[in-house]
Formats: sequence, structure tokens, C-alpha cells
Amino acid sequence: MAGAGVDALVLRPSPDFRFLGGREGPYLVVTGDAVAETAEPARLVPEGARRVGVDPEMRVRELFGLAVEAELVPASAVLAPLRLRKEPYEIEAVARAVAAAEGVLGQARELAWFGAGERTMARRLRLLLVESGCEEVLSLRVAAGEHTARPAHPPGERVINPGDALLVSVCGRWDGYCAEVARVFAVAEPPEDFEAMYSVVTAAHRAGLSVMRPGVPVAAVSRAVGEVIDGSGYGRFAAAHAGRGIGLGHDEGPRPGEDTVLAAGMTFCLEPAIYVPDLFGARVADVVVCTDGGPLALGTSPHSLTVLDR
Repeated sequence: MAGAGVDALVLRPSPDFRFLGGREGPYLVVTGDAVAETAEPARLVPEGARRVGVDPEMRVRELFGLAVEAELVPASAVLAPLRLRKEPYEIEAVARAVAAAEGVLGQARELAWFGAGERTMARRLRLLLVESGCEEVLSLRVAAGEHTARPAHPPGERVINPGDALLVSVCGRWDGYCAEVARVFAVAEPPEDFEAMYSVVTAAHRAGLSVMRPGVPVAAVSRAVGEVIDGSGYGRFAAAHAGRGIGLGHDEGPRPGEDTVLAAGMTFCLEPAIYVPDLFGARVADVVVCTDGGPLALGTSPHSLTVLDR
């Protein structure tokens, strides 16, 4: 903390809170010589503290209630660099979360999709997530047909019909650690020209994966993905980013827009996507860990286009 000019940290239940061992809360206070959970954090902030790092998830009323005479700064300035590289036990936890998420998508392939609505299928997937032990569903996407071309489409009443492309993604937290998996299906048969576009997304994924090794800037992953999509002619339809870090939080460092250099132990959700307005889209998301020997995908689910027969 001293290196960041911060005299104390005040955290609420969040990824940072869990990273430092917080359990019950409601707050965790970290000073130069102590770590303690308390309901009255201001009492534990050292007298004369000039800068206090606060949890980025703290609510406005909590910040006002803190009532300390110090500059409040994001605790992430101290903790984000420490969370970039995962310990072996953390990688194992992320791998278990990935296995659970993939298990849900595996079950999704066996569901009856024909004639059901997006929202109905999303509810079924949510139940499967809960049954898998998911502590918190962070995002759940079911998009059919032209809705696959909308990056943030919430499941609606659209009926899923034969000939539709189908984009399904699940993101949740298991035993404190997050995972996301996204796959593309075709209902009965893929739409015209869809397979060609989808092949570009999977090729972009392989390109991004191929450059993930220690010492490589995270931006190089985005460039590798972008070069494949640009070269296919779909460049103007590419997603704005190719991935982000994942671990205790579902969206953390390393991020492509930062100057971070990959190192062993970093976990990354690689998620290239193409969205062609009013037509269709495709996104493939997998969690990958950077190791001394290169990239290691934590999941085993194939990227081949699955055709649903019911």
C-alpha cells in the first residue's frame, strides 16, 4: 500500500474483499499492520490517514457513511496488480468453474429448442446453473436468428425456429471464482452464409490463442484476432474487444486496452465475435490460462457448429 501512497483499504463484499480473505463482513479494513472485519470501518482507519483506498463496488451511501477525513481513492490501484497472476489453487478453482459452465451448455444441447421462446430457454438454463452449484448468475444470454447480431440482447419472447442461428452464453460464479462459456448452435440447419462467417470467428479465436504466452502484450491478442476478422471482410462487424481477464471477478485485468504484458498465471476470457446487423452474429468465449509453456484452455468443449435436432 505504501508504494501506492495509500494508508488503509476499506472493502465491502466483492472480488477484492474475497481476495484478501473477507468472509462475513460487512466490511474489511486493511492497514499497515492489521486486517480486520468490522461493521464500523471508520474506527479502524488510522488517525491521520491521508489516502484511503475504497472498494470500487461501494455504494454512495456507504462512502458518505465512511466519514473519514482523507482522500478516497479506488482500492484497485493497490489490489488490481496483485490479482493479475493467479496462484495454482486459484487456477484450479477457475478450471472447476469452467467445467461447471461447460456442463450446463452440454445439457443445453439436449433440451427441446424448437418452438420455445428465448426467455423460456433462458429460465431453463438458469435452473441448470443453480443445479450445477452456481452461487451467482452473472450473465445469461439466449439469442435467436437476427437477435444474435445484438451484442447485449436480453432474452425476449422471440420463438426459436428451424433455420435459426442460436447464440448461448453462461457466466457465473462457483466457489468464489468466475467462468464464462459461449457457443453457437444452428436449429435444424444453419442460415445461408452463416457457416462461412462462423468459421472466421473460430479462426480468430485460434489466432488469439496462438499468441498468448508470457512476455507478449495483451494488445497483441486483440491484434491477432482483429487481423483475421479484418482479412475476411467482416472487420467492420467485429466486436469492440477480444476478451478480458476473469477470476474472482467476471471482468478484471488483464484487459486488451491496457499496457499489461502477459505472464504465467494470468487467466483470460478469449471471446472474439462478429455481429452483422439484422442478419446474424456469432461469439465464442473460453477461459484460457497463460502458462510458461504457452496458452492452456481450461475447457474442453469443441467449437464445431452444433446442429440441434429438436
